[in-house]
Amino acid sequence: MGEPLVHRDRVRPEWIDYNGHLSEPYYVLVFGDATTALMDATGLDPAYRAATGASLYTVEAHVRYLREVGADAELEVATSVLSVGAKKTRLCHEMRVVGELVATEELLCLHVAEGRASPFPGDVAERLRQYASPVPDYAGRAIA
Repeated sequence: MGEPLVHRDRVRPEWIDYNGHLSEPYYVLVFGDATTALMDATGLDPAYRAATGASLYTVEAHVRYLREVGADAELEVATSVLSVGAKKTRLCHEMRVVGELVATEELLCLHVAEGRASPFPGDVAERLRQYASPVPDYAGRAIA
């Protein structure tokens, strides 16, 4: 199993809602930036998209908001790959503030070329597997 890829960011003043905490869309924005960092690290970067016309598309996401996050907080998002199939991958982001888990996001993503799901190139699939980790107990849950 590999180590997760870590993305860091800081809560900006404009991300704070009327309750004085990080607003919902900005959790997803930071998770999206973490996905982009994984894409860049595994060769699914802008050069790949330009050369192949293919990219990674999110088709399903599940976010859990576990703790409130205040202004100016330092965010650390650890990204792991839960599975890699021929055309799809499952990702998990865990957001922490000072080591405390504050939110998670689980994603189902498809490798898409010419408007349809297409197989990952072997080298990209292998690079994704370098970030493989065990599936956390909360992954795959539905909203009850």
